[in-house]
Amino acid sequence: MTNVSRNRPLSPHLTVWRPTITYVMSIVHRITGVALYAGTLLVAAWLIAAASGPESFERVNALFGSLIGRLVLLGYTWALMHHMLGGLRHLVWDTGRGLGKYESRKFGWATIAGSVTLTILIWIAGFALRS
Repeated sequence: MTNVSRNRPLSPHLTVWRPTITYVMSIVHRITGVALYAGTLLVAAWLIAAASGPESFERVNALFGSLIGRLVLLGYTWALMHHMLGGLRHLVWDTGRGLGKYESRKFGWATIAGSVTLTILIWIAGFALRS
């Protein structure tokens, strides 16, 4: 008996696939989900500092108000918006709509554009209310 497995084709590796918007959005959706766990720890730290007293609250506010802190908060805001829109996209897909090649591509690009737009609008509103 010959070795049958020797003649079988190998499974395609990731390097064979051309990146499409739908699979990139799937990966980014998972990454933003993980980032939201870390960001939620930051929200919890802020709430704990607020409950601990003015000194702790000022230290955390100073950290979040620094350039690095603001960049982290900007990234957290974008991850939250992107993950939310990705979840809405999946919710629409669960109804059986938007599953076509072109519709799913449009949904992917709309998720990117929407998350960036919402992040910018949230930060503009935040700075406007701050003044």
